[in-house]
Amino acid sequence: MGETGEAAVRAAFFYSIKTSELKTFKLPLALFALRVHFGCLSFFLEATVPITRLFIAIFCASLTFNASADECRPSEWGADDQIGAANRVTPERPLAAAGLVKQGMSHPLGIVIAPGMPAYPPRYTQLQVVQPEQHFRTDTTEQFGWNVTSNDDLVQMWLGTGPQLDGLGHLGEAGEFYNCNKGKDFSSITGLTKLDISQIPPMVARGVLIDMARFFEVDHLAPAQAFSRDDIAAAMSQQKITIGEGDVVLFHTGWTDAMLDSDPERWGATIPGIDNDAARYLASFKPLAVGADTWGLGAVPPKPGDKVFYDHAILLKENGIYILETMNTGRLAEEGVTEFMFVLGQARLKGAVQMVINPVAMW
Repeated sequence: MGETGEAAVRAAFFYSIKTSELKTFKLPLALFALRVHFGCLSFFLEATVPITRLFIAIFCASLTFNASADECRPSEWGADDQIGAANRVTPERPLAAAGLVKQGMSHPLGIVIAPGMPAYPPRYTQLQVVQPEQHFRTDTTEQFGWNVTSNDDLVQMWLGTGPQLDGLGHLGEAGEFYNCNKGKDFSSITGLTKLDISQIPPMVARGVLIDMARFFEVDHLAPAQAFSRDDIAAAMSQQKITIGEGDVVLFHTGWTDAMLDSDPERWGATIPGIDNDAARYLASFKPLAVGADTWGLGAVPPKPGDKVFYDHAILLKENGIYILETMNTGRLAEEGVTEFMFVLGQARLKGAVQMVINPVAMW
């Protein structure tokens, strides 16, 4: 190896120190790592046999990669960030999205929630309507100055039921969530102390609808039908759709429109959706959120070789991208609306992991 090769190896070793150990190790371990790296470099430069140098280079490089492979990388918005892709809601993007409203049309993206509707086990919804202290039989004139008649309601439900926003504290891997937060450090029975949905600012963005049912030329996709990055790219090309940074991306599969009322048990047992690799493809566009008209986004059960719900880990944990489930996309698909203004202001329940939502599409 000539001088140029030696210089390249020196540069690689110093770069590996800068980009891995000094960023991920505590100071004492960083100093130890420095000694290991310089020791490797010394052995390499003293070796005279080319094949020996090659093995030393491979071994030393493996030290770097092994040391950093399992280390969590802080968010692009800093180690203290708790809102992830919501940082992409800059003033320019809502202004641009508002320009998409040409016809004055609006559409609720949340489906109707009904007590007893199917949900991912053990989730459920119960509703009680009550008339506290009067029950239509009590004259309240003495108490209020006029005879008040009223209803109130009491709801017992899981917030991950029906149309929902998955916050960044919803799903992680091996006890770790978005931005290197450990579940044991912020998850409490009384609420999350980090990554809860109350911190998410209003989501106002350009929305796009990718109609996968149209792409596959069906009314609705089949149970557990997975679609890939190539399918998504082809559908986008067919429908002349682009995804920009900070957009909200929704998929129409036709699943909920076709199955929720006609076969609720089947609707809740399986869904078509993206495969694991498609989640990485979508993350590469740097959207604000990704969602679908299904209760889980990714195909369930997953295709062979994929992990169930791992699309959630890729989007939420690895990229801070929000997930929207059971969106009401049928009208948009029917009318050919592929681009719209998306507006969501979720209930800000402190400590909550998820929230039932009804975003609005306007065009």
